[in-house]
Amino acid sequence: KQWYQRRVAITAGEKKSAKEALMLWTQRRTKGYRNVKVTNFTSSWRDGLAFASLIHKHRPDLIDFDTWSRDTPKENLETAFTLAEEKLGIPRLLDVEDVNVEFPDEKSIMTYVANYYHTFAKMKTGDVSSKRIVKMISFLQECEASQHEYNRLASSLLEWIHQTIDTLGSREFPNMLTGVQSLLADFARYRTEEKPPKYTEKGNLEVLFYNLNAKLRSQSQPGFVPEDGKLISDIVESWTLLEQAEHAREVALREEIMRLERLERMAEKFDKKAGMRANWLIENHKLVSQDSFGVGIAAVEAAKKKHEAIQTDIKAYESRVKTVVDMANTLENEQYWGIDRIKEDLDKILELWEVLLHALVGRRQRLELVYAYTKALQDVNDLVEYLKDLKVQLQSTDYGRHLGDVDILLQKQTLLEAEYTATQPRIAESLDVPDNLLEMKEKRKKYRLRLCVDTTA
Repeated sequence: KQWYQRRVAITAGEKKSAKEALMLWTQRRTKGYRNVKVTNFTSSWRDGLAFASLIHKHRPDLIDFDTWSRDTPKENLETAFTLAEEKLGIPRLLDVEDVNVEFPDEKSIMTYVANYYHTFAKMKTGDVSSKRIVKMISFLQECEASQHEYNRLASSLLEWIHQTIDTLGSREFPNMLTGVQSLLADFARYRTEEKPPKYTEKGNLEVLFYNLNAKLRSQSQPGFVPEDGKLISDIVESWTLLEQAEHAREVALREEIMRLERLERMAEKFDKKAGMRANWLIENHKLVSQDSFGVGIAAVEAAKKKHEAIQTDIKAYESRVKTVVDMANTLENEQYWGIDRIKEDLDKILELWEVLLHALVGRRQRLELVYAYTKALQDVNDLVEYLKDLKVQLQSTDYGRHLGDVDILLQKQTLLEAEYTATQPRIAESLDVPDNLLEMKEKRKKYRLRLCVDTTA
């Protein structure tokens, strides 16, 4: 029997616990590998070489073990875990950080290694024994068995072999996991129900051929030469091709199942992330749709800073949106059966993303407009206060009692006039309000702004 049909040997004199049995199996499978010596389920696994040796032992096509080094433990662990998950279907129960530590958790590593054992135990190597039938069937065949009978049976068997090779060579698999699993079940039934009788036919043909020639020689008759292409060597060669097609078929089916399982896991992950992204985008759209900027220049400046923070968060979220886009592209490239639903969900995410970005730009524009308007109002208020103060000084009836007082008041008047003249550009600028700010003035109640200008001044 193949190794996967055997459990770890436990003799009557050495009762092993589950842990000891798993250790024994691991040591046997990793024996002879460079820099690999498994003595426990903790430190022996830190550099990743033990995992790599287990994979290489059963699937040498996945790993070039000679290129692995214990100097790169993190890369070793990451590669081993990824290969085990993607190529062998072994769930990734551990992360690199769980193992590449001084004291890895023993139970976690045991559980993960046990998955290797169960996975390899279920796998079939597809190698069918090529041993010839060593025991000749008793002389059940009668001497009068004709050459015609041999040729008829050989033709029938060869026709079945060639048709079966063509069938096994097909790689037109269903695009759903259940469909490929059904094909694998059909393949198993072929091996257990359809193939054994044909294998028996092959053996019977060999027996018939050799017995017939033995009997002919015993009677000094010329040996039997089958029709062209129906020699025993032709049948054996065709049977070998059949076994090769079998192995290739099983490998292809199992790889396709692992691929579809991986796609199903990715689709589930996409659904979860898409739901989270949609909720986040909707909530943030509500946030940027609110125009509560406050009253006064200080409040609006604070609102601008808050908007900058919101904008930074939203821009940073773009990478998460790209993640679901990449996942959807991968599912589409690998022809996932449910890609139409995935693309619909992705379109909704991208639409929400564009709506959010548009709302963000709009809010920014409104905020800048409110800020400009508020600042203009602040400048007007300052000018009004200045003009009020100037008016009070100009309306003063104190003209002085002495010539010295009058000189001082004249100097003060000159300064006030110079001040006022210097203020003219500011007054003109504040009166020259752009049209968009005037429009905002009409909407001042919406933004809770007040025009504090005394029109009678």
